[in-house]
Order: sequence, then structure tokens, then C-alpha cells
Amino acid sequence: MNNRKVREDDYLKRREHLASLSDEQLKQRFWELAEIAVNPLVDLAYKNTSPAIERSVLLRMGFSSLEAKNLVDKVINHGLISKGAGHVVYRLSKIENTEVRKAGLDLINDKGWDKVLKSFEVSNDEQK
Repeated sequence: MNNRKVREDDYLKRREHLASLSDEQLKQRFWELAEIAVNPLVDLAYKNTSPAIERSVLLRMGFSSLEAKNLVDKVINHGLISKGAGHVVYRLSKIENTEVRKAGLDLINDKGWDKVLKSFEVSNDEQK
């Protein structure tokens, strides 16, 4: 016995506002709506990051997975995750005029954080 309610087909009524559009206009309307739907996701991705993303960046910069995890944890502890872990390492390498790898290893060994924080204009009081 089937107790399912049969859905009334209202397709023709729901498409009335689109009936007069050409294929090109329909295509244009589709892309307009798709952009409206996707823009908040693009904005979210642009303005936010995650530890996994930051570890991935550091891996591509030549750090091992253990080093990357350690660096990301320290970046989070210093309240700089919004700056990006790779950016933090790169910033120290530029400040100290040294290789990126050495800068990252220094940060792992708790060296250079004061310089990085100062360069991002973050005081020790503002850290999370």
C-alpha cells in the first residue's frame, strides 16, 4: 500500500516568468543567479583559513608535516592565523634577510616571534 502524496506538477506555472526569455537570456540569467549563490562562499574562502590549509601551504614551502603542524600551532597561539602561517614565515625571512626554511625553524624554536608580531603591529597583549 502506497500512502505517498502525489506532487502536483506546477512546472508550467513556476516557469511563466522565464517563458519569454531566449536561450541566451536564460543562460545569462543562470550565470547571474549562480554568481549570487556562490559569492558568499568565495568571500568566506578569501577572508578565512583553516589549520589544514595553512599546513598545506607550509608543506609546499618545504616544511615536513611535523614542522608544518608545529608552526601552525604556534601561529595560532600567537594570534596570527588570520595572517597565514606561510606569510608569517615569509615575513620573518624578509625581516632577518634569511632563507624561508631557516625562518620557519627559528619560529618553531620560539625565535623571532617578537619581530613578527611587531611587523604585523600586534602587541603581546593582543595575542589570543
